Amino acid sequence: MFDLDRIRADFPILSRQVNGRPLVYLDNGASAQKPRAVIEAVTRAYADEYANVHRGLHFLSNLATDKYEGVRAVIARFLGVPDPEEIVFTTGSTMGINMVSYAWAAPRLQPGDEILLSVLEHHANIVPWHFLRERQGVTLRWVEPEPDGGLDPQKVIDAMGPRTRLIAITQMSNVTGAHVDVATIGRAARERGIPVLVDGSQSAVHMPISIPDLHCDFFAITGHKLYGPSGSGAIWVRRDRMEEMRPFMGGGDMIRTVTRDAVTYADPPMKFEAGTPGIVPQIGLGVALDYLMGIGMDRIAAHEAAIRDHAARRLGALPWLRQQGTTKDKGAIFSFTMEGGAHPHDLSTVLDKRGIAVRAGTHCAMPLMEFFGLTASCRATFALYNRLEDVDALVEGLEFCHELFG
Repeated sequence: MFDLDRIRADFPILSRQVNGRPLVYLDNGASAQKPRAVIEAVTRAYADEYANVHRGLHFLSNLATDKYEGVRAVIARFLGVPDPEEIVFTTGSTMGINMVSYAWAAPRLQPGDEILLSVLEHHANIVPWHFLRERQGVTLRWVEPEPDGGLDPQKVIDAMGPRTRLIAITQMSNVTGAHVDVATIGRAARERGIPVLVDGSQSAVHMPISIPDLHCDFFAITGHKLYGPSGSGAIWVRRDRMEEMRPFMGGGDMIRTVTRDAVTYADPPMKFEAGTPGIVPQIGLGVALDYLMGIGMDRIAAHEAAIRDHAARRLGALPWLRQQGTTKDKGAIFSFTMEGGAHPHDLSTVLDKRGIAVRAGTHCAMPLMEFFGLTASCRATFALYNRLEDVDALVEGLEFCHELFG
């Protein structure tokens, strides 16, 4: 049973006021709030259990190591993969995607080789590939979305060519909320021997994930969107791809031996985890994922679908509101602009005065903004703790903005 009142009570920040009004937090696509279980786990880890991992034989080091390493199994269970050793800890999706760019792609790609991207991508899944374009002459090939913000998987399949060496694609747009059928894309890519990287930064928050069904080679998640601490995250790497990757960074933990003349490396995943890691953030991420699985990702998806449908009806009834991304196959993410010249930054500022937190700007998706002919938009992203009343508060706030700006 999905008990919204109990869930909301788990998030202390939701009881506060902003500018004299109850907080309506709709900036979840940028970062989600943290449940009390995560806050308490982080506090306990620093106050009572902290030590460095992997390097000590004393009680606290062993305790921290057990808790830290135990998170691999939690992430593996959350993503539906059987082998925790295929989970590489990162600071988030950005680090994970950069790791694949540097450790897997850079040693393999030649001038003229192609990386296939969609225009829906977040900058985290664009800029690392531009590095290869600038440094190695790799070609970036783009697939455009539909006018409604969705992405036809057949367009991606048709764009695969003899020089395609990697497909890097999101499973859910952070701007339009569009679901991307990465399973169909992955199946076609595997038949052609083309590796696929999936950016799961948004999708993993809103729907159940079963990586074996996606036919991909890499899958990145970021902890701060998953109700976990900032600076936590992971990337799943298929075992045979791990064996093809060179080390990402050098330092402690990723080595087996070091001499004056040579170095040998630890086995994956440690091979890709140099230095003292984000011990406490990763422990917090494990607690956050346990919290989500305790509720049930199917239940969360159903709750958010009800919010999405209510928001689509109410926002769609505002004739002066222009939405970016109206595909029916989408999550509870809404980007919009207002006719009449009101800048998204102004809308965001006025909504904030009413206690409503939305994001305004390019949402780290400038190619998609260009596709829509915009320099900025407002974005409201809903989460497991949001209510239908939050949609209504947003609509009332937008109606006030329309009266204010005309």
